[in-house]
Amino acid sequence: MKTIDHVNASLNELIREILGKQSNDGSWNFCFEGSSIMTDAYMIILIKTLNRTGEEQLVKRLVKRILSKQTSNGSWKAFKDENEGNLSATIEGYFSLLYSGYVTKDSDLMQKAERFIQNHGGLTKSDWLTKMMLALNGQIKWPAIVKSIPIEIMAVPKWAPVNIYHLVGYARAHWIPIIICSNLDASFVHSQTPNMFHLQSRETPEDHRLLDGLNILSHYIKNTVKKLAASPVHLRRKALIKAENYILDRIEDNGTLYSYFSASFFMIYSLMALGYEKDHPIIENAFLGMKSYLCRNLSDDSVFLQNSPSTVWDTALLTGALINAGVPIHNDAVTKAGKYLLSRQHDKYGDWAVKNPDAPPGGWGFSDINTIVPDIDDTAAALRVITPLAQSDERYKESWNKGVQWLLSMQNDDGGWSAFEKNTDNYFLSLIPFRYEDRVLFDPSTADLTGRAMYFLGECTTIAKDSNTIAEAIKWLEHHQQNDGSWYGRWGNCYIYGTWAAVTGLKAVGVPSAHSMIRNAVNLLNSIQNSDGGWGESCSSDIQEKYVPLHHSTPSQTAWALDALIASSETPTPQIEKGVHALTALMETSDWRTEYPTGGAIPGGYYINYHSYKYIWPLQALGNYRKKYGS
Repeated sequence: MKTIDHVNASLNELIREILGKQSNDGSWNFCFEGSSIMTDAYMIILIKTLNRTGEEQLVKRLVKRILSKQTSNGSWKAFKDENEGNLSATIEGYFSLLYSGYVTKDSDLMQKAERFIQNHGGLTKSDWLTKMMLALNGQIKWPAIVKSIPIEIMAVPKWAPVNIYHLVGYARAHWIPIIICSNLDASFVHSQTPNMFHLQSRETPEDHRLLDGLNILSHYIKNTVKKLAASPVHLRRKALIKAENYILDRIEDNGTLYSYFSASFFMIYSLMALGYEKDHPIIENAFLGMKSYLCRNLSDDSVFLQNSPSTVWDTALLTGALINAGVPIHNDAVTKAGKYLLSRQHDKYGDWAVKNPDAPPGGWGFSDINTIVPDIDDTAAALRVITPLAQSDERYKESWNKGVQWLLSMQNDDGGWSAFEKNTDNYFLSLIPFRYEDRVLFDPSTADLTGRAMYFLGECTTIAKDSNTIAEAIKWLEHHQQNDGSWYGRWGNCYIYGTWAAVTGLKAVGVPSAHSMIRNAVNLLNSIQNSDGGWGESCSSDIQEKYVPLHHSTPSQTAWALDALIASSETPTPQIEKGVHALTALMETSDWRTEYPTGGAIPGGYYINYHSYKYIWPLQALGNYRKKYGS
């Protein structure tokens, strides 16, 4: 059978299956599954902390899932090929299971978990969010580094060289509740709270270099704001009120903060620290919103908590891929999806406007409930769908114009695009001693966002290829290409992802395949192709900050690499042909390779298995193969 016949058969089957999964409102609702058990563990902890006795069935189901993820050495992992296990995930699993009341500490696997935690440094060696959870539940003291961040930072003006808006919004949504709790020395312990004191590591002095950096920041903050209030006590009260209002003003209609489960978890603790009762309506609504993120795994009927459902992202990408694969725009599924996306365009100003105040709203967010946190990725994906619909409908034309204006306005001064906010890049980085701070606390330009913004602009607009917008973006990518020819991708896993986005973006804006950037990237992708014809990259890549092979092929990474090669070659190369056959074979399998996380969130800690990706990216790559080589 010819390659094109394989492609046509696979596309027809994919399209049929995808169309059958569309919801009545035009959206697609696939699960966003975190690679660790963090959200499941935190939900058990929250249920017990709030004393919600009516949720025992949910607790039991979450306990069952957490136990199913435990490895034979007692640990939990963030990804399958992680060496030994993950300390933070193991602490979260161990604590939540004890707190549930359905698992005892003397069971064999819990004893093994204890030994794993002890052998890997104990509770205080965990990552920052885990430490914050432990401090809130009385298992460790608030770390001095965290307590040295004064709540008075909330009173610092936005124009000051150091202020809370130097962190990106999703970081603020977590850290403002944490700073409230640490400044109030909050700890929520009752008779049922497990005691893990025996798993604390031996007391070690805080690193003075780290403390010195934060003490400099603390000193600056307090000196900056001391003239704003009559007394330190008044200033502190004012800062706490500002922090509380910041949180309350960013609660979505479903009760969650910023639409994130994890941010809402810390929000609830911060509200209790401020004096809210456990049954306060705001806390009740937040809990119900978080509970609405439950998703069911059809393969084993287990349930898990999504951190933020990916409805808009999945719907935009699937619809765009369907159109690209030849589904007519007047098809009922496309029409319904277009109406859904039109209804989810943002019309509110969010934190993105702090550094971009002159642009009107017009972007799209990630989840269905998201109304104030638009991002470049979702906006570009939605606009790709809106583009053909705008040719004959004024509503879509108006929506398209607003979206394009917003996307262009969000280009950073360095020429690239970041995910959520403009020019939020590593301020006073050396003074903030948190792991992966450059990728978690800030929002710098990245190759994946820049490449996909360029892809949309090149494919779907009439912007001149020699415009300053395009020229500056090309310069950014040229400056940030790795020595091996790859690009780092922030929101996917990882160098294959960034390289694919950069190459397809560069090609869309007219960069020739003979250019050294494209040649070097193609050589890299060809050199890391697996013997089966596919591609696969380990989650370890973003920890080690270099490409680490998985030694197996995954559908998403194979599709990304294949799509980049297709964009770069006028004729199908042997590597492309082999890649197509590998991809069509992967689409017929269902094992750990199709579930391996290929979305990125927290390096070394939290990755994502998008249940939609095994459909989206093969459909996109095979659709492009047929468009380019089908004749």
